[in-house]
Amino acid sequence: MEVKEKSLNSNSDLFPLQLGLLVLTVNFIGILDMSSLNISKEKSTNQGFLIIVIAASCLVAAMFGSRNSLSLTIEGINQSETLDYLQISFAFALGQLVLGAISPFAGMIADKYGSGKTLIAGILLALLGTILIPFSTTAFTLAISLGIISSIGIGIAGLPVVLASVNKLIPQEKVGMAFGLVNAGSSVGQLILAPIAGLIIVNFGWVSCIIFLSIILLMVLPLSFLLRSRARSNKDESTVIKSLSETLSIAFKTPSYIYLVAGFFVCGFHVAFIATHMPGVIQVCGLPPTVSGWSLGIIGLFNIIGSIFAGWYISKRSMRIFLAYTYLARCVIVLLFLVSPKDLVSVILFSAALGLTYFSVIPATAGLVGKMFGPQFMATLFGFALFSHQIGGFLGAYLGGFFFSITGDYTTVWLLDAALAVFAALIHLPIKERLVFSEVN
Repeated sequence: MEVKEKSLNSNSDLFPLQLGLLVLTVNFIGILDMSSLNISKEKSTNQGFLIIVIAASCLVAAMFGSRNSLSLTIEGINQSETLDYLQISFAFALGQLVLGAISPFAGMIADKYGSGKTLIAGILLALLGTILIPFSTTAFTLAISLGIISSIGIGIAGLPVVLASVNKLIPQEKVGMAFGLVNAGSSVGQLILAPIAGLIIVNFGWVSCIIFLSIILLMVLPLSFLLRSRARSNKDESTVIKSLSETLSIAFKTPSYIYLVAGFFVCGFHVAFIATHMPGVIQVCGLPPTVSGWSLGIIGLFNIIGSIFAGWYISKRSMRIFLAYTYLARCVIVLLFLVSPKDLVSVILFSAALGLTYFSVIPATAGLVGKMFGPQFMATLFGFALFSHQIGGFLGAYLGGFFFSITGDYTTVWLLDAALAVFAALIHLPIKERLVFSEVN
């Protein structure tokens, strides 16, 4: 306890100096002439494709990796005199809802003003919220810094805006693979940043971890210039035939879009339940706590494989069929785990299988939004889908704890998760994979 308190104080004292050094680091990176790459003119080349995909993947890796790594600081924050575990948990839970709620509005901003400015604003807000965490000594201030400011930033510079930008900057025949690679970036970021953050906390304290994550956010700021796309224009896009209000009205009257959004709700329920309660599941199985770390790591590793495969598959075949198969696979995986012996081998195999399906639905979901409505308002429309995902995530995390408190195990929630997966698989089958504007007067 004494060592950690000392670490907290020393790091807090050095914080302004270290932030100054961070600014210098970013300025050094910023000497690269991003505009000279002229991505818009290279969109049809392999070089342009690789630059855009790498930039988007790195940005997603940094945003999601840093966000997920913040959970490692809970214990350090919990040791403060003014904050308890429940208050800290509330700030993290609030962040989940805020992230989802801001996504549609972030999409609207990007669709109207362009993705470059939007991404810059999101990264800076995420950075500001992260920087303020060590200075948040009350439940209210922590909710503001972590739960609101940081989460708004992550939501603004999140997948809806990034994927929409990629969709506008590369040839349409390569969109599926690009989405898969970018989506894999979220797991890559977690796999790389989380272990480093853990080592920093052990050796230097949790405030130093905050500084490290701030550095990461600053270093990816120049990537926003690579991903800038044009603001909305009624003259230069063949698919621009509706206003935002008209497009939203059409979207929410289109059964295919409603089915897609409902299916993404199920994905959120599934993912959040696993991310939140997998350690509890491992404990119920009678396995040591270290297995939890291995389990989540395996899920992340195989999610990379699943995301890349998803991108390859949807580039060549039906997106709705892929989604139906994936959700059905989740059901089968869960049911097999329920009837299997609860030993180490079963948990590892279960984690690997889950990882293959974990976030693999994102490329296909985003791809279908773009296919049905074109690139003009893709960020907005995918933002609404992501909001549905986060609502499902809130329920998955909450109901997991609720039913466990009543029954003492997770069987009820696993069965509910399997049933929802079947539901999601079925509602994706009638989705029409074509532009809907031609069907609506």
